[in-house]
This record gives sequence, C-alpha cells and structure tokens, in this order.
Amino acid sequence: MHVVSAASKPRATLTAQSSVIPAGGSVTLSCSVEGSAGWKFDWFRRDSEFSGAQKIGAGTSEHTISISEGGIYYCRGGRGDPVFSTEDSAAVTIQKQGKVWAAVKLQHSWSQIFTGDTITLRCEIQGGEGKVWKYEWTAPNTNSPPTSSEYRISRVSVSHSGDYRCRGSSDYLLTGWSDAFTLTVSFPSKPTVTLQPSWTQIYSSETVTVRCEIQGGEGAQWTYEWRAAKLNTPPTSNEYRIIRATESDSGGYSCRGRRDYFFSEWSDIITLTVSYKPKAKLRADNTAVPVGGSVTLTCSVNPSSSSGWKYYWYRDEKSSEALTTQDAVFHSNGQISVSQEGLYRCRGGRGNPVYYTEDSQSVRIGNTVTVSGADSSSSPVWLIVRLVCGVSLIIILLLLLYRCTTTNSDRCGYEIIRRSENSENGRGGSILNREATSSSLSGGTPRLPTPAERYNLFSISLFCPRVSSQWDMPEKHHT
Repeated sequence: MHVVSAASKPRATLTAQSSVIPAGGSVTLSCSVEGSAGWKFDWFRRDSEFSGAQKIGAGTSEHTISISEGGIYYCRGGRGDPVFSTEDSAAVTIQKQGKVWAAVKLQHSWSQIFTGDTITLRCEIQGGEGKVWKYEWTAPNTNSPPTSSEYRISRVSVSHSGDYRCRGSSDYLLTGWSDAFTLTVSFPSKPTVTLQPSWTQIYSSETVTVRCEIQGGEGAQWTYEWRAAKLNTPPTSNEYRIIRATESDSGGYSCRGRRDYFFSEWSDIITLTVSYKPKAKLRADNTAVPVGGSVTLTCSVNPSSSSGWKYYWYRDEKSSEALTTQDAVFHSNGQISVSQEGLYRCRGGRGNPVYYTEDSQSVRIGNTVTVSGADSSSSPVWLIVRLVCGVSLIIILLLLLYRCTTTNSDRCGYEIIRRSENSENGRGGSILNREATSSSLSGGTPRLPTPAERYNLFSISLFCPRVSSQWDMPEKHHT
C-alpha cells in the first residue's frame, strides 16, 4: 500500500551569483525547492520596495535565470495540474554598476593637514547628475562612517591618517569604490621669523619687514600672534612692516600661528638692532697721483657687520652728481681708482627706496709735480740746504788751514774744484764743467770763494803731511 504524507506548503529559495551587476555584464539567479522535484519556476522583479512586481519569466523548467538590470527579485515554484505553488522566496536586491564613478576630495586647498585642524572630505559622483545618492565610506579609526556625501573630522589627530574611499548608490544603480585618498596628519614645523631685507643691523629711518613663516603651511588660513619690542596692537598677519625705524624698534621678535583650535610653537627670537644714521669712511692709498698712474680710494660703513651697501662717489664739494665709469675705474668692495686731482668724498646706500649714509670726510688728491734740472736748483729748500752746507765747510776749512800753517805750510796746499751749469739743446738739463784750482799755502792765506762762487763749488780739498780732507758740496736734484 502506497502512503502519501501531507506537509506544510514549502517556500522557494532564491540565491544570486552576485548582488552587483558589473557594468556591461549580468548576474545569474537560482531558484529551488528543498527536498522535492518536478517544479517549474516563476520569476518576479520590482523597481522598488513599494512598486508592484513584474513577472519576467513564467513556468520555466530551468531553475536559473540571467539578469542584467538592477532591482528587487524573488521567485516561486509550481507543479501539478491544477498548479500547486510554493510560498514566494525571500527577495534579493541586485544593484547594477553604471558608467558613473566616485572620487574623494579634500574640501580645503591646504598642502598639509596639522593636528587640531577641522577638515571635510567630500564624495563626488561623476556621471550621476540628477539622481539621489546614498553614500558609503571606508575610513581608518572609525566604526560608524557617515552615509552622506561629506565626511567632516573636527580636530584631527595623527590617528586619522590613512586611506579614505567612498561609493554611491541610487535606486539599484551602484558606483564602484573610489580610488583611495590618503590623508596625512602631522605636527607643524616651528615658525621662523625672517627679515626683509635680511639685515639685523638697521639704521634710523630705514624700512624693514619682519615676516613669520611656517614651513609646509602655505595656503592655510593662519592667524598670527607676535611678541615684539614695540607692539601695543600686534598684527594678525604674517608680516609686520616697520617704516622709518627708530631705536625704540630695537629688540626681539617672535611669532606663532593659529588655525582653528590649533596653535603652533613660538618661533625663536630674532633680534633687531636700530642705530643712528652711519657715516661713510673714506681712505686713500696716496694723496698724490703719480705720473701716469692712479690713486685707489676705499669707502666703507661701520660697523663691518652691516651689509648690503653700494657706494656712491663724488668729486668737489659742490658736486651732487655721482662719478661714473668715465671718471674712475670701479672695483669691488667699495674701491675706485682715480687719476684726476680734486676733493673726493663718498657715501653708502642700500634698500629700495635707497637709504643713504652721511657723506664721508673729504680727501684731497693732488698731482705729482716734475721739476727739471735748472728749475730744481732754484727750489727754496735747496737754496737753504746749500747755504748751510757752504757756511759749514768754510768754517771747517779755516780750522784746518790754521792747523796746517802751524805745522808745515810749505808742504800744504789746497784744491778748489768749481762747476758751472748751462742748458744744452734747450732741454733744461744741466752739464757739469769741472775746473780745478790748486795752490800752496806758503804764499799766505788762500783767497776764499765769494758767495756766488761758493754756490757753484763742487768740492774743496786740503792736503798736508798726514792730513788730507775733502768736502763735497751737496749735489743738485736731477730728474
């Protein structure tokens, strides 16, 4: 005897090869009824949870079907005549990847993110305009990422560093995961105070800019704080401009940056020194220009620690036009060579607009005078020298004559050598004519030369036994 057992109405089971249909591809669905055979299957699809179902396949003996559209799918089985149907299977949601893609972008244009900043990451879907999207995020250091298009992080820390991805879904259209956006959170470098121009030695009335720089923080919305010697209301920008500096601006300057709730360290202190307006110093290696040569002038500004100077040169007290390359040869290090006589002075200048030192003391440069033979003999200096020498020689001669006459006057004598000068070929040179006069002292006291003759003496010689002397008159200066 054949016994048929009755059981409760079975439920079909629907499985999907994948829950996402790749772009241009398809997904296979399978429907089955456990523990029995002979079933045919009906297939249904809904566009949304609240829309009506559409039959997409009826009474197929195949338990699989291939689909290429996203939606909500379910199936049921049936057999016999009249048809006995199973319960509907559980619904399976299938999404389709379209020609849309997602990208993660940082809302700020900062090149670096520092601890304490507040940032916003945005998921942008290109090609999906006009649709309402839901968003998914993968992110480090979070268990509950947002479902909106923006991912906002307040007061980020180093632990927020890592890769961020997103994707979007609209109805049963799904984007792929975006490329990873790598977020790097770091501690900012210590600010640096710089001077523009870069001179720590500043003089009264000069203009200087003090600047606060944070390495790697370019483009960020920083607010700056300053500690300065003379700032009752310090600026909040990264620059502090001092116009017409005074001694009260001397002192230390430091700064720090603030962004949202984050404060950087204070910078190291840079010390600014403001002194009285300096005076240039002028030195000359010679005060007379040699024949065919030049004199080197050197201009400098003290203290030597000050820098950035260019030098300006002037000739004659009333001249306000600086010398050019037509007037002098310019060297480096504040030196020029000049070959013209005159009263020279200099000053230093630096910056834009140019700040000038006070003028240096003036130095007079003259020319060397060349004296020919005939003219040199008439020099007052030479006249005095020759007069003194002549008188001294006569006195010595008289003393020697006295000694000689008291010894052996017959054997004593003297010789006077005279000279005369004349001009040859009109060139102003001198020719020496030597004329010797000798005599014995036995005839009495020799005739002494007259003053005019003494001027032209070349030498006087006295000779006695065991005594012999000669006195030469000083030579003239010949050029």
